[in-house]
Amino acid sequence: MKIRIKGNSIRIRLSRPEVEQFGKEGYLEEHTEFGNNAFGYVLQNSKEGNALSATFEQGKITMSVPESMTREWTTTERVGYDSNMDIGNGKQLFLLLEKDFKCIDAPPYEDQSDNYEHPTLSCS
Repeated sequence: MKIRIKGNSIRIRLSRPEVEQFGKEGYLEEHTEFGNNAFGYVLQNSKEGNALSATFEQGKITMSVPESMTREWTTTERVGYDSNMDIGNGKQLFLLLEKDFKCIDAPPYEDQSDNYEHPTLSCS
């Protein structure tokens, strides 16, 4: 599972095996360790809501995916979902969940063997 954070946007990408695992278990979690501290990010299936949502508590980002989206996303060719979540004071947090494609011009040290085939000839 990969996470990209820029300003008020969070993007999570999953490899093919991770999508399959998420479809079966409804939960994935990763951590990045910083000495005695860790930053966590979670993707979880939710029985509530009709759009992606997220929380940040105790050093962990949790993105929740409505059950109907989880089912469609993990069993079809659909690439992903996005939503704008209201966070108050007239601000929004953009959330994006995608299948991770192989990047044609990726450095040779990056293992992409579990990623989906990229539909175009170049990567951005």
